Amino acid sequence: MSVAKEGPKKITTHVLSEMKMKGEKIAMLTAYDYSMAKLVDKAGLDVVLVGDSAANVMAGWETTLPITLDQMIYHAASVVRGVKRAMVVADLPFGSYQGNSKEAVASAIRMMKESGADALKLEGGKEIVESIERILSAGIPVMGHLGLTPQSIHKFGTYSVRAKQEEEANKLVEDAHLLEKAGAFAIVLEKIPAKLAEKVAKELTIPVIGIGAGGGVDGQVLVVHDMLGINQEFSPRFLRRYHNLYAEIVGAVGNYIEDVKSSDFPNEREQY
Repeated sequence: MSVAKEGPKKITTHVLSEMKMKGEKIAMLTAYDYSMAKLVDKAGLDVVLVGDSAANVMAGWETTLPITLDQMIYHAASVVRGVKRAMVVADLPFGSYQGNSKEAVASAIRMMKESGADALKLEGGKEIVESIERILSAGIPVMGHLGLTPQSIHKFGTYSVRAKQEEEANKLVEDAHLLEKAGAFAIVLEKIPAKLAEKVAKELTIPVIGIGAGGGVDGQVLVVHDMLGINQEFSPRFLRRYHNLYAEIVGAVGNYIEDVKSSDFPNEREQY
């Protein structure tokens, strides 16, 4: 009698919690479309983030602010269709949850129903706790995001490292505990001092994922286009490029153009 092979274990909030307890690091990358999502999931990624960074890498905007809820739902739904194992976390975009908890829960429900994402990520601490609590009351898992929060870039006025001063560092720690108490299942810390991020990760029982936050946290996240070297304009200290797809893609397209113009493509084997 044949026995069906067990499929890949789906990553859930519970699995991520277990990974933290075991000291197993969490690997997270962004994806914005079906084809890339299939690839990163096949590689064994734990979490796929459908980031509002789609505004930058997919649409060419300077900041993440212009992307809409409808556009984020489109990207998230595309990713969900390509993923079998990884947890899919989708960003709620700027303007869909800040300052109005009723609108926040309506946005969250739309995202979950129309995209099929497993969880949502929201930027901010004390200022948005009411929105987070209302979203959680609807049974929707929430990942927090502290430190450099790109949706607030006009308030910061710079993309430089956050929480270097004692007052801001203390607020970040307080906000992290507040998010955990409210019920967030994990937190992303972006571009803050490594010692501060490590302190937060040790104090919290929920996973802490870093981007530009050092190695003392429970996992790491990067933008996939940066990590693969597709985007060459962005070179912060925390970015490690694992490939140079920019050069490979430009070279491949150049070869294609040359073959078309020289009538080398298609050859006899490549036509009917």
